[in-house]
Amino acid sequence: MSSVQKPTVRVHIRWMIRRDMPEILRIEGQSFEFPWDEEDFIRALRQRNCIGMVAEHDDRVVGFMIYELQKTRLHILNFAVSVDYRRQGVGEQMAGKLISKLSAQRRNRIVLEVRERNLPAQLFFRDGGFRAVSVLRDYYEDSPEDAYVMQYRYRAVEVEPMQPVNRISKRAG
Repeated sequence: MSSVQKPTVRVHIRWMIRRDMPEILRIEGQSFEFPWDEEDFIRALRQRNCIGMVAEHDDRVVGFMIYELQKTRLHILNFAVSVDYRRQGVGEQMAGKLISKLSAQRRNRIVLEVRERNLPAQLFFRDGGFRAVSVLRDYYEDSPEDAYVMQYRYRAVEVEPMQPVNRISKRAG
């Protein structure tokens, strides 16, 4: 990581709409060796349990994610940030949006597959609290590459109980 940290860019995360597709396809093309095409996006989003969201900054789509709602987890199918906005907090805000949807009662983890050669994604998710939990051998149709299954588990935020303060004994001492 460089010693000069770029400032965090605040984004608005909203539902993906049809008009976003040209910007999404541009980000997808600059992000992946084997990018999804428009038909891949449409096929995924037609599933009733799939949700697409975009990160918007200055009325431009600068990131997107597609995830699947499953019984006990969220499954990230696609996640990317524009090259011009990487390392500026956009991905962290998108991941944070997903993490905020977890609970102990219902969906308690997020999973995704990451290509073994995609070190930047592995490091990004690891830094966000995800852990590699297994390897899927020869996972991809477009290459003989393996995938790492990475997982984030819900952890309740522990609030320290307030300790009563005995002001009288403090003054007496």
